[in-house]
Amino acid sequence: MYEIRFHGRGGQGAVTSAELLALSAIAGGKSAQAFPSFGPERRGAPVIAYARISDSPIRNRTAIQEPNLVIVLDPSLLRLVKVDAGLQPGGTVVINSSKDPATIRKETGIKARLVTVDANRIAREEIGRVITNTTMLGAALAAQPLVTVERLEQELKGRFGRIAERNIKAFRRAMRECHITDAA
Repeated sequence: MYEIRFHGRGGQGAVTSAELLALSAIAGGKSAQAFPSFGPERRGAPVIAYARISDSPIRNRTAIQEPNLVIVLDPSLLRLVKVDAGLQPGGTVVINSSKDPATIRKETGIKARLVTVDANRIAREEIGRVITNTTMLGAALAAQPLVTVERLEQELKGRFGRIAERNIKAFRRAMRECHITDAA
């Protein structure tokens, strides 16, 4: 089983990202689940979402404490949350940041495999708004191909309708422009 934890803020699309990833996995014949973890949060408050993907049925419904992959949609959360807490050995952290990986490592102490992408810039240029969820999924799939690009793009078309093409452009750009560095 592969487990993913998303860190974002209300309104950024972390919950939608988890759902899109799970739906893509299910469409590809795998078992998957996605669920949020938040209380009475408001737009802008920290939110965590989870996804699990497996070749066999998933019976576990608990929060993910030891993910294989962590996706951070909002870089300001790096100052508030230890996003790599519980990360499995060999795990990957994908961060929305314009900073280079060496700077991120120095500021956060993250030693895991690290993927960075300037998702804010890409989303602004391709979508017209700084909502980074689909952009971050592109960087995540570049690092760990959990589902096929085609399946995820189909889910994007189904979810976003007339603005799907802009989200797909952002998704593809992030796949090309992300920086993947091995564990320190």
